[in-house]
Amino acid sequence: MTRLNGQRMDANVVVLGTDNVGKSALIVRFLTRRFIGEYGDIEFLYTHNVVVDGRVQTLNIWDAPYSQDLSSESLMCEKRVQWADGFVLVYSICDRSSFNAVSRLIQIIKSTKDFLGFEKMPIIIVGNKRDLHHRRTVLSEEGRLLALSADCQFYEVSAAENYHSVLMVFHGLMDRIRESRVSVKKLAGIKGIVKSMSAVFTRRRTDSL
Repeated sequence: MTRLNGQRMDANVVVLGTDNVGKSALIVRFLTRRFIGEYGDIEFLYTHNVVVDGRVQTLNIWDAPYSQDLSSESLMCEKRVQWADGFVLVYSICDRSSFNAVSRLIQIIKSTKDFLGFEKMPIIIVGNKRDLHHRRTVLSEEGRLLALSADCQFYEVSAAENYHSVLMVFHGLMDRIRESRVSVKKLAGIKGIVKSMSAVFTRRRTDSL
């Protein structure tokens, strides 16, 4: 159970990206502080407790596979959006196609969210492999512009060299999830007030007839 005003908040996070962008390495770096470079094409669900701003938070992290088939990816996205409180979309700064895939994933997530009638879905864009800047094909500015246009947060990190920057990615997402839940709660309260006032005015009009 989530308690916004108390000390506990649980969240489901989906991490997505094409092969070889380092998304599994990013997750394991966050969970264990260790860097492991080689992973197979695996799908895994991790559960981890973290303390952010004095709050104990349980993160369920779905290391999700990516399909080159956009129709298949769209079908899977509905399940992910229903489960997730937020997304981390990872690309490699050395791989232009992985960056283009993130752009497509944002469109799929947002259209699925709108179709399901969900409120704002927090999304973090991560450019990984910053340590391989000599092989860079995607500029930092391109990542920032994509994030700005999609109303997402952007981080450029090296899972291989820096734990702190990876930590900031997940803490940043948790902050956005918390803000999103507060906004939804406020919006629901406003809608309830408007509905109540509308019912009162309707009753008064009926009584005056």
